[in-house]
Amino acid sequence: MLLSACGSSANQSSGSNSFPANASNANGTASASNGETSSAQAADTKLRILSSNVGGKTPEEMKRFEEEIKRLTGIEVTIEKPASDYDQKVLTALGSGEKYDLIEGSDLGKLNMFIDQGVTTDLTDFVQGSKELSDPTVVPTEEWDQLKGKDGHIYAVFSKFQGGTMPIVRKDWLDKLHLQEPKTLDDYYNVLKAFAERDPDGNGKKDTYGLSTSGLYDIQGFMSAAGLKYRYVMKDGKRTIPYASDAAIPMYEWFAKLTKEGILDPNFVTNDTAKMRNLFLTDRVGMITYWDAWVGMLNNTRQEEDPNTSFQAEAVAGAEGPDGKIMLRRGDPDYWMVPANAEHVEAAEKFLEFWHSEPGIILGSLGIEGEDYTKDNGTYTLTETGKEHGMDHGVPFWYNENVKAPFDKLPGVQAAQDLVKQYATLELSLPEWSDAEKIVTNYALKAMSGSMPAADAVKQMQKELKAANLIDE
Repeated sequence: MLLSACGSSANQSSGSNSFPANASNANGTASASNGETSSAQAADTKLRILSSNVGGKTPEEMKRFEEEIKRLTGIEVTIEKPASDYDQKVLTALGSGEKYDLIEGSDLGKLNMFIDQGVTTDLTDFVQGSKELSDPTVVPTEEWDQLKGKDGHIYAVFSKFQGGTMPIVRKDWLDKLHLQEPKTLDDYYNVLKAFAERDPDGNGKKDTYGLSTSGLYDIQGFMSAAGLKYRYVMKDGKRTIPYASDAAIPMYEWFAKLTKEGILDPNFVTNDTAKMRNLFLTDRVGMITYWDAWVGMLNNTRQEEDPNTSFQAEAVAGAEGPDGKIMLRRGDPDYWMVPANAEHVEAAEKFLEFWHSEPGIILGSLGIEGEDYTKDNGTYTLTETGKEHGMDHGVPFWYNENVKAPFDKLPGVQAAQDLVKQYATLELSLPEWSDAEKIVTNYALKAMSGSMPAADAVKQMQKELKAANLIDE
């Protein structure tokens, strides 16, 4: 039973284009346990998967994606990909005892909650005994710490390599206005003000903003100026939320100043990420805050529309703090977990090894051969459908360094990922964060939009967080 829940939102193959049907499990044996009949083995080559990102882009393509997995692995797979309310679907499934063999997740706070409630399978022996997954060139050894419970055991397997977020700027606007890449908070203010007031799109109208976000997501690159980390930070064993501390007041006042001066997009409070990206792509705003991979996708989108475009998106490091340090956010890893009531654990383990092999990575990135890409004498060519799908069927980037990408990364991606590696760290995900986040977001947005004095907003944050036992100080 799910005791409590808070909803919110292998080594490189030897050139073969298939994964061995008799792949070994953690103990080096075949997928089915010793002594089982062949019919039992056949029964265990089925999987029911609940996924938020992996698979086809349409119901029709999802069916073909399932067929491709069966062709490559021998596993008969059903992938369910809810159109909305994915997190709630996961909570409902685990709470009701509905049976899935694999569930995709992306929130470490929820994973830790599921571990505490005993609804996930301990995968330590499987991972450590797997020739593929225990190989540090497939998954770096230190990365597994992210997926461990308090007992030090591993309870999930990565579904892809997760990057991080940072400010993304219109580099062509910087160049046009003869501006340098911002480093300090004052630099950022000057750049954003210029974007809003100096007609960077050249249409003779005052119709641009310096900055747009999607609510509080993701302002870490600016909060870096005050040395403040999002979510929880443990201090002497006590739970603290830096964004709800007095040190955050000047930062909220800085955003309120941007709002008052017409530099910050006034719809930032209600924007979703698609609206934010659209403003950036349509020359309405000069800076947004988003994922490293999207630097390339933004550039690619405009170049596909117009090969001669001057549009250039570029990732920039966050604002330097008082000690000169920069703080960016690395996203929680996307992962697969095996529910405790899974009926086909060995098939799930076989799939997890396949997913980190070359055939699995090609399927999860490029997609389906013949539909998303063609291959001729080792050369890959994307079809028009493949171009539309952006080489992302759940695995835009991966850990396995033995599997080389068939195509170069999109423009700007590598530089963005370099910033993540240099400056980004994981946030502390505690199970109660989803409740705390509602309080922090409510008052932070009021302060940033100028509808409530920053000091009052922080004071109210602290009051409500303490009353709900969500912080210790």
